[in-house]
Amino acid sequence: MDRGTHLRGLIDALPFSKALGMRLEESGDGRAVVSLPYDARLVGDPRSGVIHGGAVSALMDTCCGTAVMTVPDGSGITATLDLRIDYMRPARKGARIVCEAICYHTTRTVAFVRATATEADGGEVTPVASAVGAFTFEKRGAGQ
Repeated sequence: MDRGTHLRGLIDALPFSKALGMRLEESGDGRAVVSLPYDARLVGDPRSGVIHGGAVSALMDTCCGTAVMTVPDGSGITATLDLRIDYMRPARKGARIVCEAICYHTTRTVAFVRATATEADGGEVTPVASAVGAFTFEKRGAGQ
């Protein structure tokens, strides 16, 4: 099984990701794209229909971790150390949210990631939130 198929299966197997309806769109070489479809169960404000910020943060955390898991010389195992999210605006009611994360640097034990979540519907790509994070990292074969 290749790493992309493994990651897709992993996201589908995580109860939280599965409950939110996350879908791995692309992954490889320290980059991942994960989407979150609009779902009325995830609405944080019933008056506006806006998706709760917790669902957006879960999407961004999952996408960032997935990006780290695809670093070519990494072990494929990670955990969140720190994640800062800046919310720019709420996503429109009914909009699918897509997050793209890139692992831009690794040390012996830490991977650094940037991510952007955007609305994917309506033809116009509109930023919803951005994130920077640090994740555990281990080179493949290290510690064995």
